[in-house]
Amino acid sequence: MSHKYKSFRDFYEGYYLPGHAHHYTKLFHLIGLLGASYFAFRLFSTWEWINLFYGLLSGYGFAVISHYLFEGNQPATYRYPVYSFFGDFVMVYEILLGRHKIL
Repeated sequence: MSHKYKSFRDFYEGYYLPGHAHHYTKLFHLIGLLGASYFAFRLFSTWEWINLFYGLLSGYGFAVISHYLFEGNQPATYRYPVYSFFGDFVMVYEILLGRHKIL
């Protein structure tokens, strides 16, 4: 049974970040989210729905691969899809601020 977190902050600090300890995992999440953002922009500027597929493939593909290659764990998305989705954005924001080492 899944642990119930009382807040997003508890989840992010207690589950999400420890599951993303390797710097390459963070780098892959950054690449995936930037790719997904690009395809979201393309979707809304062209209304070509194939960009939705490419965005999901980019965002989740890079993340899932990084967990199996570098972390040796399962992505948080499997157990906590909503919190994990927002956790990706928070972590990428913190990467861009320089709070996490990715190289």
